[in-house]
Order: sequence, then structure tokens, then C-alpha cells
Amino acid sequence: MIRAALILFCGLLLSACASKAPDETRPTAWLKPGVQVTLPPPGMTPAFQQQQLLTGQVKGQSQSLLVLLSADPQKIELAGLSSVGIRLFRVRYDASGIHTQQSMPLPHMPPASQVLADIMLSHWPVAVWQTHLPPGWSLQDQGMKRVLKDAANQVVTEIDYLQRGGKREPIAIQQRAFGYQIHIQHLDAS
Repeated sequence: MIRAALILFCGLLLSACASKAPDETRPTAWLKPGVQVTLPPPGMTPAFQQQQLLTGQVKGQSQSLLVLLSADPQKIELAGLSSVGIRLFRVRYDASGIHTQQSMPLPHMPPASQVLADIMLSHWPVAVWQTHLPPGWSLQDQGMKRVLKDAANQVVTEIDYLQRGGKREPIAIQQRAFGYQIHIQHLDAS
């Protein structure tokens, strides 16, 4: 009896070790409270550069920020500028991790990995994300909308798109689990 219990315990221990755990070598971000995910690799093909005006709304507060976004097969870079062009922060995600330079304190700014997670959820292909999502989670494109659902089939994040120049561009992100919205105005794209 003790032997059978020991074998069962060892089997459970091995199956727990085999379950998907966040990759310690890459940055992680929260999809919702208590659910963390490893970010996909930073490379993006084809490369792109964009200038965006982001307007975030959280708890009745609204704040705008000019963002310069650049992604290529090796890295993704994000620079945030004030409305008068002063650089507030710079984030670079490459094979060695996330590197952040903050020029001015931003009291309500989420961690760099969270900002990157939203950007990557909206731009990276669904197939790339599927291998990084927790069991039972789904990310699906539904026309001009991308929807992230948890294992209970509850919507966590919705991303709205607009067709522009033959490409689908994100224009709004609604993160229901953390209660914020981001509206994206594209100023220039290449």
C-alpha cells in the first residue's frame, strides 16, 4: 500500500515537472491577476516602424503619449515621448532581455514587460502566441478584432483593428482584467 502511494506520488511529481512553466530566460508579463506568461521571442518579420499617439484610460483618468515603435527580426524598440517631444522612456527587447531607460518618472506607467505584452498581443501572429498561452487559453482573430480568452472562456483582452494600406493596424486595446483601455492613433507607418 505504501509502495503504491509512493509510486502515485512520484508520478504526480513528474507530471507537475513536465507541465508548462514560464521560460526563465525570457521576460514575463501578466495576462490577468495571477496568470503570468512568457513573452514570445522579440523578432518580427517583416520589420516595421510606426509613430503612434496612445491615449490610455484607467479609472476615469486619461493620459496621452507619443510612441515610436520599431520591430525587426532581432528586436523590438519602444520610445515614449511627451506631447512636446521630451523622451520619457526607451524600452528594447532583444535576445538578451528587456532593457529600459527612463528619463522621467511616470507614476501610472505599467512595467515595460506589460507594455510589450500589449504591443506583441496586437502585432505578433496568433500562431506565435499560441505556444506561450496557458493551457485552455485562446487568442483568435475575428475579422477586425483579436480576442484573448482565459480557460473559463472569459474575454480578457480585445484588440480592434483598422485596414490601412493593405495591412491590419491595431487602433484600440481593451484590457478587461486590469481595467484599462488604450486608443491608438497611427501618425506614420512604414
